[in-house]
Amino acid sequence: MYFLSKSIHLTSRFWKRLVIFMAVIGPGLIVMVADNDAGGISTYAVTGSKYGFSLLWMFIILLPMAYYVQEMTVRLGAVTKRGHAEAIFDGFGPFWGWFSLADLAIVNWLTLITEYIGMTEAMSIFGIPPVLTYLGVTIILFIIVMTGEYWTFEKLTFFFCAFNFVYIPAAIWGMNTPTAPGWIEVARGFYNPNLQGGLTGDLLFIILANIGTTIAPWMIFFQQSAVVDKGMDVHDIKFGQWDTLIGSFLTCIVAVFIIIATGAVLYYHHPQIIIEDAKQTAEAIVPLLPGGQGELARKLFAIGLFDAGFLGALCISLSSSWAVGEVFGWAHSLNHKVKDAPWFYLLYLFMLLSSGAVVLIPGAPLVTITMFVQVIAVTLLPAALIFLLLLLNDRSVMGDLVNTRSQNITNWAIVIIVTVMSTLLGVQTLFPKLFD
Repeated sequence: MYFLSKSIHLTSRFWKRLVIFMAVIGPGLIVMVADNDAGGISTYAVTGSKYGFSLLWMFIILLPMAYYVQEMTVRLGAVTKRGHAEAIFDGFGPFWGWFSLADLAIVNWLTLITEYIGMTEAMSIFGIPPVLTYLGVTIILFIIVMTGEYWTFEKLTFFFCAFNFVYIPAAIWGMNTPTAPGWIEVARGFYNPNLQGGLTGDLLFIILANIGTTIAPWMIFFQQSAVVDKGMDVHDIKFGQWDTLIGSFLTCIVAVFIIIATGAVLYYHHPQIIIEDAKQTAEAIVPLLPGGQGELARKLFAIGLFDAGFLGALCISLSSSWAVGEVFGWAHSLNHKVKDAPWFYLLYLFMLLSSGAVVLIPGAPLVTITMFVQVIAVTLLPAALIFLLLLLNDRSVMGDLVNTRSQNITNWAIVIIVTVMSTLLGVQTLFPKLFD
C-alpha cells in the first residue's frame, strides 16, 4: 500500500511539473530557434562549403556558451520584473543606458536587413519578386504582434519554429549520396578537426561569424523582456532554464545539419563551387543530388531560409520595441492593444519598413552585408555581456539568485573568448597578411 501511495504521489508530482513546464516554455525556445536566422543560415552554409565538417567542434563550445548567457536573462527578468534596457538604466545610469540602447538599435537594424535579404532571396526561388515579399512579410509580421495578447504571439511563433528543422532531411539526403564522406567523417569533425592552411584571416572571420550568429545582443534583450511580458517569477526559473537548454540544443542541432548538408554535397566533392549565401547553396545542390532529391532539397532550403528570416525579423524588431518602450516609459507589452501602446507598435513597424527597404535598393551588396553583420554583432557583444554579468552579481538586485562561482567562471570565460576573437579579427583587418 505504501509503494502504491508513493507511486501515485510521484506520478501526480510529475504531471504537475510537466503542466507548469508546458506553461512556462516559450521565451528560451523561441529566442534560440530564431537565433538560426537568415544571416545564420547563410553563415552555416558558407562554413560547410568552405571547411566541410572540420569546424563542427565549434558547437561543442557554442552550445554551453549560448545556454549560460541566455540563462542569466531568465533569472534577471524573473527577479526584477524589468527588461534588460530598463535594468541597465537603473543599475548603471543614463550614460551607459543610452550606450547600450544605441548599441542594440544599430545592430538590430542591420541584422533586420539580413532577415529581409534571406526572405526575399528565398521567395525569389519560387518566382516571387522582392517588393511583393517585402510588403507581404511586413504586413504579416505586424498582424502577428497586434493581437493584444502575449500567449497568442507565442503560439503563432511556435508554428513558424517548426519549419526551422527542414534542413535535417536535406543533410540526410546529402550524406546518402554514393560519394558522401560518411558519418564517421562527421563525427571526426567534432573531436579531430583538420584545418588545412592553419589560422588564416578567412578562418578567423568564419569562426567569429558563427559565434556572432549563435550569441547576439538582441537575444539578451528579447528573452529578458519576453520573460517579463509572459509574467514569469522566481518560482518559474528552473523551468525557464530547461526551456533555454532545450532551445540551445535545438539551435545547435539545426546549425550542425546545415553544415553537414553543404559540406557533404559541396566541400568534399565539388569544392570548385563557391558559396556565399544560402540561396546559392539551394541553387547549387540541385544538379548534385540524384533523382528529384536535388529539387526537393532546393525547395526545403528556400522554405527554411524564409522561415529563418521571418522568425528573426519578428523577434529582433520586438526586442527593439521592448527596449525603447522600457527606457521611455511607454506602454510596451504584447498584452496591450495597438491603441493602448501606439509608440510600441509604431517603432516595431518602422524597424521593419526601414530595414526591409534597403534590400530593394538596386546594386546593394547584400552578401557582404549578411556576413559582416554577424561579425559586427559579436564585436559589440562583450559590452552587453559585461552589463549582464555585473547585474547578475549585484546582490541588491538578485538577492540569493546571484551568479554562483562556477557560473561566473564560465561566463567570464565566454566574455574573454569573444573579446579575444574580436581583437584578433581587428588585428587581421589592419594587418591582412599577419596570419598568412
